[in-house]
Amino acid sequence: MAKKQHSNLRWKIAQWAEIHWWKHYLSKKKPEGYLAQKAAYWQHVMKELCIAVPPGSTVLDAGCGPAGIFMVLEGAAVTAVDPLLERYQVLPHFQPAQYVEVAFRQMALEDLVEEAVYDYVFCLNVINHVADMQLALLRLRQALKPDGTCWLSVDAHRYPILQPVFAAIPGDVLHPHQYTLTQYETQVERAGFSILRKQLLKPGGLFDYWVFELKRA
Repeated sequence: MAKKQHSNLRWKIAQWAEIHWWKHYLSKKKPEGYLAQKAAYWQHVMKELCIAVPPGSTVLDAGCGPAGIFMVLEGAAVTAVDPLLERYQVLPHFQPAQYVEVAFRQMALEDLVEEAVYDYVFCLNVINHVADMQLALLRLRQALKPDGTCWLSVDAHRYPILQPVFAAIPGDVLHPHQYTLTQYETQVERAGFSILRKQLLKPGGLFDYWVFELKRA
C-alpha cells in the first residue's frame, strides 16, 4: 500500500509539473507556427516509421496532449484521451474545434474501458507519465482490435547502472516511470502484446527514444 501511495504521489507531482511545463514551453511560441511545426513533426514520424492510417480507420490517440498525432490523421475516426484536457483549454495552442473528426475525452489511460474498438492505437511520449504503467498497458491492449496495431514510444535509459538511481530519485520529475529498454519490453509483453519491431527514433545522452510496433499476443 505504501508503495502504491508513493507512486500515486509521484504521478500527481508529475501531472502538476506537466501542465506547468506546457505553459512555460508554449509561452513564447505563436500558436500558428507551433501547430504547423508540430503537424510536420508528426508527419515526419509517420514517414520514418512507415505508418499509413487508411481513411475510415478507428484510432486512439492515448495521452494526446495539446497537439498530438490526432492533428494529422485526416479521414480517420479518432478518439483522443488525456487526463489534462481541461487544463489545456487555457492554451491558445490547443484548438480542439479545428479537429471535427476527433472525439476528445478527458481521462487517464487506466480509466479507459473499451473492448476491441480501435484499428490503431498511438501512445507516444506518454506511457512513462502514467500512474500505473501495467494497468495502462492492459487498457491499451484491451482497446485494440485483434488484428490492430499499437505504436508505443518510450524514453529508455541507455545505462542500466543508472536506472535504479533515477527510479528512486528521479532526475526528471515529469516521468514517474524510468526503465531500460529491456525492462520496457518485459512490461509490454507481460501486458499481452507481441513486439513486431522496435526502432530507435532518436538517440540521446541518458535516454534513447524508442518506438515499438505491437500486436495483441
